Amino acid sequence: MTEPLLLTPGPTPIQPDAQAALHKPMLGHMDPQVFELNARIQRNLRRMYGAAEGAFTALAAGTGSLGMEAGFANLLEPGDEIVVCTNGEFGERMAEMSERYGARVTRIYAEPGRAVDLEEVRAALASEPKLVAVVHGETSTGVINPAPEIARAAFGRTLVTVDAVTTAGMMEFCMDEWGVDYAYTGSQKCLSAPPGVAPIAVSARALEAVRARKTPVSLWYCDFEGMQAYWDRRQYHHTVPVQLHYALDAALQAALDEGLEARARRTITLNAAVAEALLPLGFSHFVENPRDRLPTVLALRLPAGLEDAPLRAALRERGISITGGLGATAGKIWRLGLMGEAARPEHYRRLFRELAVLLGARDLEERFEARLAGCALSH
Repeated sequence: MTEPLLLTPGPTPIQPDAQAALHKPMLGHMDPQVFELNARIQRNLRRMYGAAEGAFTALAAGTGSLGMEAGFANLLEPGDEIVVCTNGEFGERMAEMSERYGARVTRIYAEPGRAVDLEEVRAALASEPKLVAVVHGETSTGVINPAPEIARAAFGRTLVTVDAVTTAGMMEFCMDEWGVDYAYTGSQKCLSAPPGVAPIAVSARALEAVRARKTPVSLWYCDFEGMQAYWDRRQYHHTVPVQLHYALDAALQAALDEGLEARARRTITLNAAVAEALLPLGFSHFVENPRDRLPTVLALRLPAGLEDAPLRAALRERGISITGGLGATAGKIWRLGLMGEAARPEHYRRLFRELAVLLGARDLEERFEARLAGCALSH
């Protein structure tokens, strides 16, 4: 049987050390060895996020969407003002969650395929809302937003939450330097661990804002103070998924050992090589401005006449999964994942071999290899 290959924008193929770690013997979530494991994870998450020593890092026991919701549950109270940057499915999810927690939401819109306008955000920050939220890499459209500039513009006046789901662990992320107060990702994205835990980082400013709340945090499960009781003070809060902690620890250590700069170069180079191979077939960049293109998710418009669903179904029969568009872009674009273990030339060689057969395109691999050779990335 052909081994399945995930080239989606999440989940990604599991990193080998993480796969092996899943087979470690089960321990109780209050075992001293597990607390030592957790402490190492916390230290390494500070490195990955570029967080200050006083930041609280942890794993929320759920996927990235729980990481998103935990931030709003802790940092927003009914009636608080928040500015949400929205140019895709996940920015809009941020806005919806904020509204459910009773916040007054100002949306800064950009069309799908375009980054949010920094000057519009700056103008909205003049009213000094409690929070501004932005998706760093919008998974649904392959756009990178100016999260560092937004955080710097808000610093000292407004708390900043950043969705780092398709950036942290694969691209530069400097939480303390930029002035980010809350960041989160999903284990199954850039780190290539199994889904089920959401690595989070909370600044000292954000923790102080939680302590100053007038109302209790409405999400008990991820109340930051309750989570700190377990992670920092080693007190019982809830049962954590120990095996997923093992796997995340291994994947995170592998990422740091490779080096975040090296991982960023890997995804940028591979993104360019994949596009170079496909553009002559009539594919085109969905994100027109090169500055706004997210390296870890390559979004391409389909050639005229190419039927999306049948071709992706044919690839699935050959063991390869790729992802189409969401919402308004369904049937119009492909979103190719270039995060973690998906960002390996051998995986895209396999895709191009199959596409060559399905589309009758002989030169796919040759163009791909030529671009890789020019950038000295072959493995």
